[in-house]
Amino acid sequence: MVEKRVGISWEDNERVFDNHCTGGVPGNRTTPIVVAIASAAGLIIPKTLSRAITSPAGTADTLDALFDVQFEISEMKRIVSEVGACLVWGGAIDVGLADDVMNRIERALNLDREGQLVASVLSKKIAAGSTHVVIDMPVGKTAKVKTGPEANRLAGLFARVGKACGIEVRCVFTEGSQPVGSGIGPVQEAIDVLAVLKLDEDAPIDLREKALLLSANLIDMAGSCGIETATEKTRDILDSGLAWKQFQKIADAQGGMKDLEEPTYASIQASPEGGNVKAIDNRRLTRLAKLAGAPIDKVAGLRLYVSVGETVNPGDPLFTLFSASSGELKYALDYYDQNNDLIVIG
Repeated sequence: MVEKRVGISWEDNERVFDNHCTGGVPGNRTTPIVVAIASAAGLIIPKTLSRAITSPAGTADTLDALFDVQFEISEMKRIVSEVGACLVWGGAIDVGLADDVMNRIERALNLDREGQLVASVLSKKIAAGSTHVVIDMPVGKTAKVKTGPEANRLAGLFARVGKACGIEVRCVFTEGSQPVGSGIGPVQEAIDVLAVLKLDEDAPIDLREKALLLSANLIDMAGSCGIETATEKTRDILDSGLAWKQFQKIADAQGGMKDLEEPTYASIQASPEGGNVKAIDNRRLTRLAKLAGAPIDKVAGLRLYVSVGETVNPGDPLFTLFSASSGELKYALDYYDQNNDLIVIG
């Protein structure tokens, strides 16, 4: 897969950084925040993005709601030379030709994904010229990686294959038992990203803290300063507004920010009973957002108002479902009527 890639070289930079998430957790849109913080800290981070395959939004889908993400390699290099980073769709620059073929075969035959996951991720990182990569690995029973032993095995595989291919890989185990942030779907996730970067009071705390953790690991890889020192640095960059300024620079270099689209239809779903939120099923919540039209319709998805451990009263809103058509909204609501235990309250 590496041999068949269209490789990108960064001649003036010995170290090029990147991050990736193994997936399975809806709303986990840390990448734009991480890239803004890390590049504001001086790291070179030419980020290539994926569109959704089975999720309600890939990072490319979310950022496409904010600014242009489709560029040729020459334009990508121009953006990075201007601002030290980019956020571009990898499919437009063909960084994984063999990977695309393998993914199609794998989906058709329902093959085991572990080996292919490592090959897919690392071949694309190598193709993008990365030398240091942080892998966000959410662990939870409805995430892609379900147990601690499975996470340890996969992390070891990433590290060994990365070393064999000449790149440094660090896996960070994160909470995967529930969604990250409040928005699920391109526009709703973009709202969360902007809220964190602009330091809004109602910005999702879990999305902010996770982005700081991943950014700190990148900065520690760059300077071997220790996670504690690196975390302080990431907080300073975010809280001072430097990350938001850097994100605006990236957006300007990629054609400028667009206004977010508004959903046509919305439906608030309330809790039928009071109690503690015991669990949220990531997979069925993902299915619900996709039935509403995400990611094809950027406005489709949902906004979640509860998290595991919180107390709710009867009638409290659990989430608002958004759609671009009444038909898709009805499909999603019919699914929820049959799966209203996807948020467990007890």
